[in-house]
Amino acid sequence: MLRALARYPRIRCRLVHTGQHYDQGMSGVFFDELGIRAPDLDLRVGSDTHARQMARIMLAFDRTLAAEPPDLVVVVGDVNSTLACAMAAAKRGIRVAHVEAGLRSGDWSMPEELNRVLTDRLSEYLFAPSVDAVQNLRREGLPRARVYLVGNVMVDTLRAKQPLAERSTILTRLGLLTHDYAVLTLHRPVNVDGARRLRTVLKLIERVGRRLRVVFPLHPRARREIRRARLHARLAAMPNVTTTRPLGYLDFVKLMAHARVVLTDSGGVQEETTVLGVPCLTLRETTERPVTVTQGTNVIVGTGPDRVVAEIDRILAGRRKRGRIPAYWDGGAADRIARILARDSFARRRGEARLSPG
Repeated sequence: MLRALARYPRIRCRLVHTGQHYDQGMSGVFFDELGIRAPDLDLRVGSDTHARQMARIMLAFDRTLAAEPPDLVVVVGDVNSTLACAMAAAKRGIRVAHVEAGLRSGDWSMPEELNRVLTDRLSEYLFAPSVDAVQNLRREGLPRARVYLVGNVMVDTLRAKQPLAERSTILTRLGLLTHDYAVLTLHRPVNVDGARRLRTVLKLIERVGRRLRVVFPLHPRARREIRRARLHARLAAMPNVTTTRPLGYLDFVKLMAHARVVLTDSGGVQEETTVLGVPCLTLRETTERPVTVTQGTNVIVGTGPDRVVAEIDRILAGRRKRGRIPAYWDGGAADRIARILARDSFARRRGEARLSPG
């Protein structure tokens, strides 16, 4: 996004990092590997409960808005920072643009679903990544003039960095052979919070490990909850499971691209595996990215070990799902967004917006 906007000299951008993700493994390494310039401002809010974290973000970001009011605030995704910054801007009458607008899971127990819906309500520019996202926004009665189908900015990054990721030595370092292992990622509370849930997940991992070697980069939340439940020794004793610390972007893309299957509860991984053409089993009952199921390589399987293992057996037998890449997932989403913003100069639009790239 920043590189795309930099092509328009009259648009001056400031990059604000809230610090919601703040350690080197979950934040700093991505700035380094993706070539993102240092933030103009780091709010350093850190971790806390949802309410306290959002309050701290809003207070810190509001001070930033007061000191140097922008014409527009661009927020991305569905995390607490997304909604908190959108709310702070809207309260000051500053217009908001939401990148990844219109994604819906229908699962109101997910904090991210609340963040998505509320951010869209506050936003004047709704940059949707897929046709289903546009349809969601229209069903909810949001003005057509605000909606643009632009494609997926995460795919922009993946396409730009995949050649570099192929140089990663992660397979050699972990002793892996191409298409001879599974990748597992877990971080959502529904899967990792509480000993009962974790025992179900560990049973699943054990069964998958009887069929394929499993590589499990441990999200800080998952690592913390496993230790809290005193299940780390059980995980460490699994003979065909390799745990690692969180991986950098390039290492992880290489790991996904050469996997036989990826098991995840991450929305972004569902998108990336669709583009990479790698089978993905989503360990949830819903997804806010249904296009990865209807068009891509993704299958929703929940966390029941029998169902997951049955899908893995299908893949190992050569009956894997073949997908295709959704429209506009071509690496040009950020350019389309920048072109729209430069054309409008943040002026209020009238009439009907195109439900296609500007």
